[in-house]
Amino acid sequence: MSMPVSTWAIRNPIPPIVLFLALTIAGLIAFFQIPVNSMPSIIVPAVSVTISQPGASPSEMEIQITRRVEGALAGLHGVKHITSTVSEGVSQTTVEFHLGTDFDRATNDAREAVAGIRDQLPRAVQEPQVRREDAEGGALLIFSAHAPEMRAEELTWFIDDTVTRRLLAVSGVAKVARRGGVTHEITVTLDPLRLSAFGVTAADISRQLAQTSADFPGGRLVQAGTEYSLRALGGTPSVAALRDTWIGLGAGRGVRLGDIADVTDGGAEARSITTIDGKPAVTFSVHRAKGASEITTGAAIKAAIAEMHAANPTVTFMELFSLVDFTKTSYDSTISSFVEGAALTILTVFLFLRDGRATALAALTIPLSIIPTFLVIHLLGFSLNFVSLMAISLVTGVLVDDAIVEIENIHRHMATAKKPYDAAMIAADEIGLAVVATTAVICAVFLPVSFMGGTSGQFFSQFGVTVAVAAFFSLVVARLLTPLIAAYVLKAPAHTGELAGVWTCRYRRLVEWTLDNRAKTLGVAGFSLALSFALLPHLSTGYLPYEDYSQSSLTIELPRGSTLAQTDAVAQRVAGTLKNLPEVLYVLTNSGGDAGVNVATIDIKLVPPKARDISQRDFESLVLPDLAAEPDARVKFSNSAGAKDISIALTSENVAVLEAAAIGIERDMRGIAGITSVGSTMSAAQPEILIIPDVAKAAQLGVTVQALSDAVTIATIGDIDSNLAKLNRDGRRLSIRARLAAAPVTSLDTIRELRIPTVSDGSVALAAVADIRLGSGPASIERYDRRRKIAVEANLDGLPLGDAMEKIRDLPSMRALPKEIEVRNTGDVEEMTDLFSRFLTAIGSGLMMVYAIQVLLYKDWIQPLTRMAALPLSIGGAFLALLLTGTDLNMPAAIGILMLMGIADKNSILLVDYMVERIRGGTPRREAIVNACTVRARPIIMTSLAMLAGMVPIASGLGLDTAFRAPMAIAVIGGLISSTALSLVFVPVLFDYVRDFQDWLVPRLQRLL
Repeated sequence: MSMPVSTWAIRNPIPPIVLFLALTIAGLIAFFQIPVNSMPSIIVPAVSVTISQPGASPSEMEIQITRRVEGALAGLHGVKHITSTVSEGVSQTTVEFHLGTDFDRATNDAREAVAGIRDQLPRAVQEPQVRREDAEGGALLIFSAHAPEMRAEELTWFIDDTVTRRLLAVSGVAKVARRGGVTHEITVTLDPLRLSAFGVTAADISRQLAQTSADFPGGRLVQAGTEYSLRALGGTPSVAALRDTWIGLGAGRGVRLGDIADVTDGGAEARSITTIDGKPAVTFSVHRAKGASEITTGAAIKAAIAEMHAANPTVTFMELFSLVDFTKTSYDSTISSFVEGAALTILTVFLFLRDGRATALAALTIPLSIIPTFLVIHLLGFSLNFVSLMAISLVTGVLVDDAIVEIENIHRHMATAKKPYDAAMIAADEIGLAVVATTAVICAVFLPVSFMGGTSGQFFSQFGVTVAVAAFFSLVVARLLTPLIAAYVLKAPAHTGELAGVWTCRYRRLVEWTLDNRAKTLGVAGFSLALSFALLPHLSTGYLPYEDYSQSSLTIELPRGSTLAQTDAVAQRVAGTLKNLPEVLYVLTNSGGDAGVNVATIDIKLVPPKARDISQRDFESLVLPDLAAEPDARVKFSNSAGAKDISIALTSENVAVLEAAAIGIERDMRGIAGITSVGSTMSAAQPEILIIPDVAKAAQLGVTVQALSDAVTIATIGDIDSNLAKLNRDGRRLSIRARLAAAPVTSLDTIRELRIPTVSDGSVALAAVADIRLGSGPASIERYDRRRKIAVEANLDGLPLGDAMEKIRDLPSMRALPKEIEVRNTGDVEEMTDLFSRFLTAIGSGLMMVYAIQVLLYKDWIQPLTRMAALPLSIGGAFLALLLTGTDLNMPAAIGILMLMGIADKNSILLVDYMVERIRGGTPRREAIVNACTVRARPIIMTSLAMLAGMVPIASGLGLDTAFRAPMAIAVIGGLISSTALSLVFVPVLFDYVRDFQDWLVPRLQRLL
């Protein structure tokens, strides 16, 4: 088949040169505008609904709030999962939508759904907060702020106001979250004895302050031709004025606030404590917006921090944890591996061709293919991340394949005394169809995978498109520039004629033997194929490989009812133990917070990997037994995403059966070697004081349950923030919180004597209208898809995820689960299952496209099957390489096998294409087969070795991202070796069989037609 494009380029050199000059310049400009991130932007459309009701128990909130919110959200279009977490006073429901759902519309629909049930929610709830999850991943950077000259509440306000406002103005920043510090507010500590003496309740005082210590609009008035606005100014100007505020007692009586309460200007009640190496600290984390560059955003954040320090020299900022440094190091490491791989590829070409000009021509293919690819990456909105950079690194050998085949063919013709110009014209036309076919096959394999969908499919999307685009540009280079430059730059070799080497002669004799012993050869091929798939059950499976971020995170949970001080004491003991270890730089602790005052999290910054002898995971495994020995405390490590490696989600509406099942599974999982930090999310009982109204007495005295609840809530924790009085100071509005003194001043007897207002404007003691007793209830509740959920979680210690799940499924407690218990795949387990399901479907689609393309190119229905014979032969080598190196069959390995599908078919195409051409030229079949194998073996081996050389640095595991990079290269190296070796032997025999079948079939079909 004639391919005149190369001939045209040789005769018209200026247009191709101008084209690639323009593509190169545009690609270089685009390269510097592409964001650099650690991972591809994984878009998971999710909307969260948060509703607060201070003081409400989780059980109460689940019934009155959470179930109604879930019911409203369940009917929205595109809902995938609904997850709810209910804790004291807070209900948070997150609805995850299927990929492809219009995110803006989904957010608006969720907001409207919640607004539609607003009147069904309790009156005391705060306004529901509906927001879309825009932040991507964990914290990009975490800083601490230290200011000895500032009070704790002043430093806290500085972070909340100045720092947060400045950082949110930085392009690419989604949110800033503070931990530690003290919120500034005015505390009105009420004296219960005086309240009782004056017959006034805490709720009365809080509401009077809110109604009197505020400024209100008063309308407008026209006077003497001038319009005036009216305002009623009742705002409290100072703490001293607040003490003098008059509190009405009814019937014209009143009392000064300072006579019944202690008014202080300070911080709110601490519900969390943050320390660094045991010293109090205020920290803040900065989160990246979707699509923003980690390196660019990180640099802008650090510049903003430097500006704030210059403007406020008394405040010292310290960088605690950084994802930016890891991303930059990984980026530099990947680029270095790419350069090393390219150099090894070019060296391999030189060792074969022994021609400096031809080698330089092959080397030119790499930048001319990669740089225009950056332009397409930029236009598609991709980033330079693990996946896209790995695609570029792994495709290095592929990029020179087409050029090598072209150059080798030109060299072969020049060896027969042809001039470079004539040799380029003839060789380019001769090899053109095979070069187009090999590139089309690679694109056909990768493009279907790029659209396979799912969360894991977003990894493959960037990989597949990047490889396909780079391969396309390498084809354009091979068809336009390579013959052009070869025609004008290459020189004829010093010798003429072809001299078959020793290895060529040996290979020729091997091919002849296989043709004489076709059945034996085919039997060996079948045995090799069966042996390849027999390796599959012995491979360990996983999702994403483990990465060493030099940062560990653990959680300490004390029994429910533990105080914040008790929790922090345990956290400090654990932190002290960790700080003395040589692998640890510093320890950040956070006791209390949203998870409860009985929970502490500890973030451990480790020294760089090169400065320690053990990995991050080995460090965690070594220290966990000592830390777990802490009395009455559950200590568990989490992964880099703040979750566990394994999460077995059990759902049911029968709470008792659900808890019993979780306990059994947790007990059995502790006996599995390689699984550590086993625990469950089953909430321990929270000690409660139950107030049970005496309905008859309450009705007789005119006391409502709502009045009773409000009185107790306001007396113990104060009114909700929106109802509190405010004090204006320096442009800020400080909350004025009225409540009883905290424990131990306030006791159960104090609660019994609380005054409750009656309908007759009097008051009565709480104990007179209610029974007060001790009890317990769930401290938190988790729900998944509108059912109660308990997750049994654990970390992995050298055991692959797939193997761990297989052992867990075989546990007696898992086999004996009641029917009302449903096991749900969540987290990595769900993604791993989805990955392999979609991957197999995409591979099948890709192979169908490979077959269809070859049918179109060669106008033959049967011979494409011969060309695709190398595909199954490559699988065995990939599986064997993974098995010998102890590498899991995970997402990176799957990407490598995917790439192998496109590469392996290339060898068969080069062989069969030449066989068919020689037969069409009148050469007998056997001679054509042997001749094609002899001629095409050299370029096949050259391209395969060039590909292998390009991946050696990746497989060797240089840099920090070795866990993600190495499995890809290992799979490709193993598969490429097996497919190259086996296809050179088995494809000729298979071709001979297929030609026999064609010779038998075609005449019979012709007679039928």
